[in-house]
Amino acid sequence: MTVEPSASRHESLAPSPWMLRYAHLVPPGARVLDLACGFGRHARLFAQRSAHVLAVDRDRDALSALEGIAGIETRLIDLEASGWPFAGERFDAIVVSRYLHRTTLPQLIAAVADEGTLLYETFARGNETYGRPSNPNFLLEPGELLAIAAPRLTVVAFEQGLVTEGRPAVIQRLAAVGRRRQWPPPLDAVDGVLDAPSRDDPGHGK
Repeated sequence: MTVEPSASRHESLAPSPWMLRYAHLVPPGARVLDLACGFGRHARLFAQRSAHVLAVDRDRDALSALEGIAGIETRLIDLEASGWPFAGERFDAIVVSRYLHRTTLPQLIAAVADEGTLLYETFARGNETYGRPSNPNFLLEPGELLAIAAPRLTVVAFEQGLVTEGRPAVIQRLAAVGRRRQWPPPLDAVDGVLDAPSRDDPGHGK
């Protein structure tokens, strides 16, 4: 039986705009790892897009909210206590939101398949000005996520800075794909392409 979160938590089930924007980089049928999934807002998103999601968290009550949802397997794991629990495994996509455990970042990057996708966003240094998390262990340094991902993955998009929608926060966001992914990856999910510039366009050829 699926246990739904209380009404006060329904807002937290809304997917991140960053995940929505780049969800098209994860194809239907992909094996997706949702790390520190909480109540599963992104596990639900990708399951609805026909992915096979492994949702991992240390909160048993949060995971119970995902029981019985088609396309989602849950696993109770305390990532800080166990170290990287997926040695030798590769995933078509890994998604992470509002979570940082530095010691496992290299293993996480290595677990993205050669044609896979990494979608990651979490808090960064400067967030302590606006609230939690304020512990530097849970705040990325400027450019840190990009520096870790870029040697192995092809970065599609990266942002860092202050966001003011809702509670102000300082964040980093990354969308990247494996080096064997067909190039170029689409930047949006809309069918068709951008209008090509005409030769009369002053910007053509520049």
